Amino acid sequence: MSRPTVNDIAKEAGVSLATVDRVMNARPGVRDATVLRVNAAIDRLGYVRDVAAASLARRRSWRVAYVLPDSPTAFLTALRAAIDAAGELAAHDRAEVATLTVPALDSTAYARTLDALLDEGIDGLAIMAPETPQVRDAIRRVAAAGVPTVALVADQPQSARVRFVGIDNIRAGRTAATLVGRFVGRPRARVLVLAGSMMLRDQMERRQGFDAVMREAFPAFDVLPTVEMRDDPDAIARLLPAALAAHGPVDAIYAIGAGNRGLIRVLRGRPGPRPVTVVHELTPQVRAALEDGTLDAVITQDVGHVARSALRVLRARAERLPVDPGQEQIRIEILIRENLPPEITPRAN
Repeated sequence: MSRPTVNDIAKEAGVSLATVDRVMNARPGVRDATVLRVNAAIDRLGYVRDVAAASLARRRSWRVAYVLPDSPTAFLTALRAAIDAAGELAAHDRAEVATLTVPALDSTAYARTLDALLDEGIDGLAIMAPETPQVRDAIRRVAAAGVPTVALVADQPQSARVRFVGIDNIRAGRTAATLVGRFVGRPRARVLVLAGSMMLRDQMERRQGFDAVMREAFPAFDVLPTVEMRDDPDAIARLLPAALAAHGPVDAIYAIGAGNRGLIRVLRGRPGPRPVTVVHELTPQVRAALEDGTLDAVITQDVGHVARSALRVLRARAERLPVDPGQEQIRIEILIRENLPPEITPRAN
């Protein structure tokens, strides 16, 4: 049986070829009822669009934009490098991948950036952003224009994003609480929680999971209110000593966000017993701190998998193909000094 064509779609929907083209390329000038009729015909016929061929016919590539916070953290540096590597591979399939950075936590700047991308014309969007009404509405405008969006690292569940690409952050927080409780090894302890901003859903969910396990398994632990330092290593190095002094002896630290260079600097410079410390994301600085005993454990995710998964999901959406949930699941990894891999290398997924 031959594959259905655009001519078959036009005949099935009772419209012209020009109308089918406008609907498939999300161009204006087609009534909503007609759009629904054409899409229904596509579904009935099982038509699968060859995006590469369509791009070639239009003499342009499939364009994807990653929008990330402009923060001086090793994690974001690693993520940008992974996106660049994924983009180089995708270029062989006529994909153009661009990475834009926006001032962290500036929702207005995020909204302006997304609107500008729509004006320029993109085929897919991957975004790591705070969960705010401005960002949510901007993602909805992108979706209304027919451009699929995936949320990276921090989810945007109330927006029109098609998928979240990242670890289960509630489970990550639960994992951190279990590690802290077992490493402390006594029934009572005081725990400081350090975050970038609770406006970021990944950090909010990690705290939620952490608190749940503390209530369930370690009820005598005194978990202090979150100290927010915008994931800025220099600010953490400057301000954390005063925060520690204000709360008296601290037995453990859980760093929800990034900026771990500053935390490591403070821990190495403190006299006396070192608190049990669990952080997120394996970076060169975190690796060194695990090796010398400054940190006890890191909960991490494969940034290469995150970058490639976002591209695969957006491509599948464009081609109207299913997504393989197993392939796109980002795993939570727990590393301590004894199981550190010899080096950080990208893995195929």
